[in-house]
Formats: sequence, C-alpha cells, structure tokens
Amino acid sequence: MSVTDKIILIDKPLDWSSANVLNVLKKHLDIKKIGHAGTLDPRATGLLVACTGKFTKKINDFINFDKEYTGIFRIGAVTESFDTEKPEINLIDSSHITDEMVISAGKKFTGKIFQMPPMHSAVKHKGKPLYLLARKGKEIERKEREIFIESFTVKKLNSEEVFFNISCSKGTYIRTLADDFGKELGVGAYLKTLRRTRVGKFKLSDFENEINGIKYTFYE
Repeated sequence: MSVTDKIILIDKPLDWSSANVLNVLKKHLDIKKIGHAGTLDPRATGLLVACTGKFTKKINDFINFDKEYTGIFRIGAVTESFDTEKPEINLIDSSHITDEMVISAGKKFTGKIFQMPPMHSAVKHKGKPLYLLARKGKEIERKEREIFIESFTVKKLNSEEVFFNISCSKGTYIRTLADDFGKELGVGAYLKTLRRTRVGKFKLSDFENEINGIKYTFYE
C-alpha cells in the first residue's frame, strides 16, 4: 500500500517515541517521506499528527496550533524530570489538600504566564538537547518563555492524585506546569500521566486502523 500526500492521525502508545511510531508506519505503509507536527514524549500517549509527501510542507503550520491534554498530577512528591522518568523524591503528606485548595491553585495558571523549560526537554543548548545534559547531572541556565493557557480545569481524585484538562498554546510544558502546580499547593507534584486529545482542529477519536499496537486513521 502506497500512501502519499496524506494527513495521518495517530494514537501514540505509551513508551513509544514519536520517531519510532513514524518509522513503523513508514515501513508498513510504504511511505517515502513522513514527518510529525509536534512530538510527544515516550511517557505520553495520544494524538500525533503526521504528514506524508507534499503535505509535509504543512507541518510548520500545524506545529503552531493550540493543543489540548488530559492527565493526572501526583501531588505530595516530586521527581527530577517532573514526570515518571525519574523516581519519586521529597514525599510529603498531602491528605490535608482540599478540593477548594486544588481549584484555587488551578486558577493561578490561566491566561498569559511564563514557564521555564525543564532540563529534561528537547530544547537545545549549543546544538545538544537539554535532556542529554540533564542525564549527565548538568544544569544549564534557561530563559523563561511566554505561553498562553486558554483553559485549565483540575479535580482532586484522592489524597495523591489530581485530574486535569488543559487547552494551551504551543510550547507549553505540562511537566513544568505540574511542578509549578505542586509548588502552589505547597506539597510538590509531578506529571503522572499525559494524553494529548487535540491539535488545532484535529481530535483524538476511535481510529480504524492498527499496526503493531499503533492506531491511526487518514484525515479527510
């Protein structure tokens, strides 16, 4: 099967890199040229928008689209990577955190805000991704970036978990948001799960095709 000049919507599985997902589709669908419009970390799941053939010229436009995510913050602990890549440290009893405290903290993270890119990110320093330096125990000075959060809703699930849904601009680091949210609560937090549900007009849905556990569909 040859697939050219297409937009492919993919439900990226857990623990797959975005690049590995595209490599599988490229091989099995006989695609000569393919790229994605915004990577997802291996520990994240959900919508990955890919373009093939001449449609790869649209990628830069798609990268600028706003995005929507759902997931869970683990409160009462932090990790060096702000997600599950590193083990928990600094455990604190968070049983005193109320629903009202969670909602109040969430209100601090809407509209225009500034974020510091995490060391465990693909931001480059002298041509090298920061995460490679972070894995060597190095810390590099970074500059804050302006982002915009259209909506951010949070709901306490239990004494250690908070569910969230967020619609945000490109360049938003949900891991950093988790860390900042934990600081606002005073007990720490990290990103436990993350699922991207929308990129611009493209939405996650029940995809009709599957290869090696990767679900996908062609956008019409």
